[in-house]
Amino acid sequence: DPQARELIQRLLNLIETLSAEQDRLKAENQQLRDENARLKGTPARPKGPLGRPPTQDVSSEQERRVPRGRIKGPKNDQITIDREERCPVDPAILPEDAEYKGLVPVIVQNLVLRTDNVRFLKEKWYAPSTGQTYLGELPPGYDGQFGPDLKSFVWLVTNVGLMSQPKTLEVVRAAGTKISSGHLGQLLIHQPALDAEARAVAEASLNATPWQQLDHTATRVSGSDQQCHILTTPLATVAHTKPSKDRLSTLDSLRNNRPRQFRFNADAEMLLLARGLSAGVRRKLIHLPWDVELDEPTLMDILDQHVGNAGATQRQWIVEALALAAYRAAEGEPVVRLLVSDDAPQLSGICAEQALCWVHDGRHYKKLRPRVALHYAALDGFLKDYWTFYRELRAYQEAPTARERARLAARFDELFATVTGYDALDERIAKTRAKRSELLQVLAHPELPLHNNAAELGCRARVRRRDVSFGPRTEAGKRAWDIGLTLVATARKLGVNIYEYIQDRLSGRKQLPSLADLIVERAQELNLGASWATP
Repeated sequence: DPQARELIQRLLNLIETLSAEQDRLKAENQQLRDENARLKGTPARPKGPLGRPPTQDVSSEQERRVPRGRIKGPKNDQITIDREERCPVDPAILPEDAEYKGLVPVIVQNLVLRTDNVRFLKEKWYAPSTGQTYLGELPPGYDGQFGPDLKSFVWLVTNVGLMSQPKTLEVVRAAGTKISSGHLGQLLIHQPALDAEARAVAEASLNATPWQQLDHTATRVSGSDQQCHILTTPLATVAHTKPSKDRLSTLDSLRNNRPRQFRFNADAEMLLLARGLSAGVRRKLIHLPWDVELDEPTLMDILDQHVGNAGATQRQWIVEALALAAYRAAEGEPVVRLLVSDDAPQLSGICAEQALCWVHDGRHYKKLRPRVALHYAALDGFLKDYWTFYRELRAYQEAPTARERARLAARFDELFATVTGYDALDERIAKTRAKRSELLQVLAHPELPLHNNAAELGCRARVRRRDVSFGPRTEAGKRAWDIGLTLVATARKLGVNIYEYIQDRLSGRKQLPSLADLIVERAQELNLGASWATP
C-alpha cells in the first residue's frame, strides 16, 4: 500500500529527527553541567582519555585505498661510505695451513655528534703608505660566534625533528657547545638567506601551475589567534601565517605578500551587486576612479571622505570586491586561475574557477548516524556507489577521453539524483548535487587532484610543530615558522636532502641548485597546466 509505505517512511524519519535532537540536547546539557561545575570551582567531568573529547571517525581512507604491493629494494647501494677500516684476523688464532681468501665487506652506519671548535688566526697587515690595517677574512658561513654546521644542525632538529627550543639547547650543550638561549633563538629566527629561499619557492610555485590547493589551520602568535594559510602543488608547499582567513588574507597569500592593490571596474561592480550592496552606497562609489589601480591608503581615504554611509560590513564588501577585481586584472604577476579547497564560503569567488575536495564532501556522509536499520542500509549502499564513482574519476585521470568524460558527467547526474527515503541522506545528496561544477572540474582538468589532502598534510605539519612549541612570540618568529615548513615540505616533494641543502645555503657555498629553480625545471617536465593550454 503506497499510503502506508509513505506513512511508515515519515515515522522512521521522525525517529531519526528526534534521536538526533536528543543527542544534541544531551551534549548541550553536559556542557551546561560542566560550566556550572567550573563556576562552582569543582572539576568538570573528564572528557575522555587524557582529558580530550572523543572524536568521531569520518575518515574515508579505507574506502579510497587502492592496494599496492610492497617493494623493498637494496639499502646498501644508497649508503655513502665515508671511510674504510680493515679488520685483520689475530695471527695467534690461525692454523698453520690457513689461506687468505680476500675481504668480506660489512657496512655499519654511524653518526658522530661532537664539537668542531676552530680558533681562526686572522693575519694582520699594516701599510704605512696608506695608514690602513688589513685583516684576513673568515671562510664563508663563519660569521658571528657559531659556524654553519651548528646553525644547520639546530635548524634541522627544530624544523625537521620538531624539537622545542629548550630541548634543542639541552642537546647542543650536552655535545659541548657553549651557547645561551638567546643566541640559539637568534640562530633559528634571523636567517636572511633562508627567508629569500622561501620567498623564491613561493613565487616559483605560483608560476609553476595555473592552480593551487589551499587550506588553513589555527595557530597562536604571541598569545593571539591567527591562521596559517597552506598553499600546495605537487612541487611545493608554502606557509603564510596571517591574522585571519578572510578573503583579503587569502589574497595576500596568493599574491606572495605583495602590497595590496585595488581596482574599481566592471568586475568589481558585478561582485558588489552579487553581494547585495545597497543602492545608496553604490551611488557613492562614483567618487572612485574608474579602472585605476589604487593602493590601500588611497582607497581608505576615498572611502572615508565619500562613502561614509557604508557600515562596517558593506565597507568590507567594497574593499574585498576591489581587491578581487585588481587581482584578476593583474599583469606582471602570477594569477591563480583555479583554487582547490574545501567549501569554506570565504574561498568562493576568489579565483575564476574553484574545485572542491571529494574527501571533504564524503566526510559529511560519514557524519550521518542513522538509528533505523533501513536507513543504515541505504547510507551504506549509497556510500559504496559514491566511492566507486570516485575511483572511476581516478581512472579517468590516468587516461582521459571525451567519451569517458561524457559518461562520468551523466553518471554523476544519475548517482546524485538518488532518493533513498532517508531524509538526512537525501538532503546531503542534494547538497552534493548543487556542487556539480566544482566537484567535476577534474573532467575538464585531469591534472587536478580529487582531494585536498596535500594541503591538509601541510596543516598537520604546522599542528605538530604547535603541539611541541605552542606558538611563536614575535613577527620574526612567525616568519621563521613559515620558512621552516615551506623549505622542509618543498624539499621533501622535490627529493632534496634538506640537511645538505640547509648546510649548502648557510655555509655560503651555494653549490646545490635552489629549490625555486628545481620547481621551474620540474614544472616544465610535468606540464601541470596542460589542460589549460589545450584549446
